[in-house]
Amino acid sequence: MTYDPKLAAALSGATLRQLAHWRKAGVRRGAVLIPEISGTRPVLYSFRDVVALRTCVKLRNDASLQKIRRALDTLRGDLKEHDHLSSYTLVADGSSIYLAEPGQAVDLVRRKANVVIHEMVDVLQPFYRDGRHIPPLLRPRAHVTVDPAVRGGVPVIEGTRVPYDEVAALLRDGVLPERISEYYPSVTATAALDAADFADYVDSYDPPKEPREAAAG
Repeated sequence: MTYDPKLAAALSGATLRQLAHWRKAGVRRGAVLIPEISGTRPVLYSFRDVVALRTCVKLRNDASLQKIRRALDTLRGDLKEHDHLSSYTLVADGSSIYLAEPGQAVDLVRRKANVVIHEMVDVLQPFYRDGRHIPPLLRPRAHVTVDPAVRGGVPVIEGTRVPYDEVAALLRDGVLPERISEYYPSVTATAALDAADFADYVDSYDPPKEPREAAAG
């Protein structure tokens, strides 16, 4: 399973503009995250990328992009840590960014070891970014789940292999929630409504449409 930028944005809390910006290297810094599936059109993210993106979004709540790039350069350059970004626990506290490991933490901005971390974060859990509620990654809705072992991680109706967007498309075509079971016997009306609600949330990450120019004359 791969995630297009819009679904990756919805699951991570990043904006499409941020994703595009983070794929590019800075003037003196490396890129924040280049998708491991495809970094060029069509851009495609992996499940691990989405986990890493959630980390970056949470870091942006307390740190500038410049500081994040500096921390990642220290991680990759000085510490020679080249595993996927989702493999690391990174924490920001407003003054710096830290690599948290069992028994110790390293300040990636000021390059100090054995720093005390007072609060660990779980990027899979829900959080807020710019007033928007970012749902838990593995259960973005009560009846919609994300599991890399099920259809490669595409969001599906809980307990099934039915993709959320197929159910949402039926509702948008006018099928009543109570009749969804005629198409997918394992999908309840409540689950169908959750699928539609999640589809609306994903669509909220569509870029704003450019206003049409007034007709000449």
